Amino acid sequence: MPYEWHDEGEARILRAWPHRSLPRQGFVWFISVTAVLLAFPLMAVLGSAVLWGLLPFLLAAIAAVWFAISHSYRSGTTQEILTLTPQRIAVTRSDPGRPERNWSANPYWIHATLRPGPVENYLVLTGDHESGREVEFGSFLTPEERDALQLEISKAIAKLRR
Repeated sequence: MPYEWHDEGEARILRAWPHRSLPRQGFVWFISVTAVLLAFPLMAVLGSAVLWGLLPFLLAAIAAVWFAISHSYRSGTTQEILTLTPQRIAVTRSDPGRPERNWSANPYWIHATLRPGPVENYLVLTGDHESGREVEFGSFLTPEERDALQLEISKAIAKLRR
């Protein structure tokens, strides 16, 4: 699961992050295999002027794959931290290249709900109905993970209220 709970004193803390299926070592292997496979067609044109016409396009393809995967790794440093204490519930979202965004409220008024939204099983923490304040949580998780997480957060909030 790309999230974990831990306790620090009276605070219960949840840290969530996007799942990355390709580890760094796999990245090196993928780029290497891609470069080798793209080099095979060049064997037929070795020693001719056609090689110099094709080479820039093959190098551009490798560079594009490198850039795309590197961008994916940068976006993988996103994380959300949910801190639950008897007095406060707080959400902090960290995205690469953007300032941290914070949201907090009294846990007595907060409910974790799933609703239709930009993603399936959109998980939101909703305040009282009059103010309509809400914050999304875990939009980068799978629908099944958000469903399980909604139950866990609801249980943790209910435990705080006792």
